[in-house]
Amino acid sequence: MRVLVIGAGALGGYYGARLVRAGGDVTFLVRAGRAEQLQRNGLQVVSPHGDFAVQPKVILANDLKEAFDVVLVGVKSYSLDDAMAQFAPAVGANTVILPILNGLKHVDALTARFGASSVLGGFANVSAGLDADGRVVQFMANQTIVFGEIEGALSERVLALETLLHVPGIDVRASESIMQDMWEKFVQLSTLAGITCLMRASIGDILTVPKGEESIFRLFAECCAVATASGFEPRAPFIEFDRKLFTTPDSPLKASMLRDIERGSITEAEHILGDMANRARALGIDTPLLDLARAHVAAYEIGRQRAAS
Repeated sequence: MRVLVIGAGALGGYYGARLVRAGGDVTFLVRAGRAEQLQRNGLQVVSPHGDFAVQPKVILANDLKEAFDVVLVGVKSYSLDDAMAQFAPAVGANTVILPILNGLKHVDALTARFGASSVLGGFANVSAGLDADGRVVQFMANQTIVFGEIEGALSERVLALETLLHVPGIDVRASESIMQDMWEKFVQLSTLAGITCLMRASIGDILTVPKGEESIFRLFAECCAVATASGFEPRAPFIEFDRKLFTTPDSPLKASMLRDIERGSITEAEHILGDMANRARALGIDTPLLDLARAHVAAYEIGRQRAAS
């Protein structure tokens, strides 16, 4: 399978590099500056599983003329519209688009542009970012991709894609209930992003302050209520996993949204916190802590835009 990875940031860079290292036919659609950097230094990954570098094939949007078998979309949500316009020439009649963005809103955007039959559901569980030198830095050991047909069932193309992605450094799982899985990830991320951005601290630090653990689980309960009212009640194993995740002493875990704030960058707040809050309003669910977290990051964005201008 010929794979086009959209961008070479934290998500696309990590998973794309793993595929290249395993011998996959992978091309990265990048901007000119990133292309020059990759050609000069290679695509470097700093990982708890061992550092490595690959020399990737890159292409610019103006040079993209032919269809690929798989388009792996791992850009930030605020870049999706531009990305769709750029990779549209790569989408043919049999192309499979696998988005691993955070949240849910992007699925509607992709299906509206390319048709429901071309788009899978999916998400990634990897804690990673780019450093000042353009290296992909993996902060924690998790490295999972979960995906499947939005309507369920394990289709031939999903099973073929599972085989393709089954390489060292990627823990891959094909799902027969991807929307349930995505909703649970949405709950987890909204809780993590909401509480760590609101407190400007890691989970471990939040647990040490008065009412810290209580605040985490108040927000978690709000997000679970939205998922349940939407028809995707979080399952018991997910609840148990997140309870352990959010009560681990000294945990350095923080959302990538907070890392964006710490370096003064744009965030995905409206795509994550805003979308969850809007869904809550539409369902008549009260989410005071979620609303406060959303407002907090929105105020940050106003200040960031003012400083930039």
